[in-house]
Amino acid sequence: HSVVRNALFCLETAADEKENHVYTKALMAYAFALAGKEEKRKALLGSLEKEAVKKHGSVHWQRPGKEPEVDLPYYRYRAPSAEVEMTAYVLLAHLTTQPAPSQEELSLASLIAKWISGQQNPNGGFSSTQ
Repeated sequence: HSVVRNALFCLETAADEKENHVYTKALMAYAFALAGKEEKRKALLGSLEKEAVKKHGSVHWQRPGKEPEVDLPYYRYRAPSAEVEMTAYVLLAHLTTQPAPSQEELSLASLIAKWISGQQNPNGGFSSTQ
């Protein structure tokens, strides 16, 4: 459809810009995954991997310039909803590919899922409704 084609062209143009916010890259990576644009998906995921926060055996993304987490006893830090959302979009972009995701992507996806599951509140929900 011409509307979808024009929207994808707009996203492809925006994806080539140097200064894209990490949240924007995550959304675009998922959009390209859904559209079957494998090269763009991989390029954005490669860029996102350079910005990933890897610690405690998990992987996630956070907003640039964010203040570091405070490590206090008896306090479990929960990320803001925007960080949960963008990390979830990266996870979806890794898993939404044809053919099936590679073993390497599945391994990274499990580390992302580990972080996301750690953000659940005691009732099983998240700070975000997305």
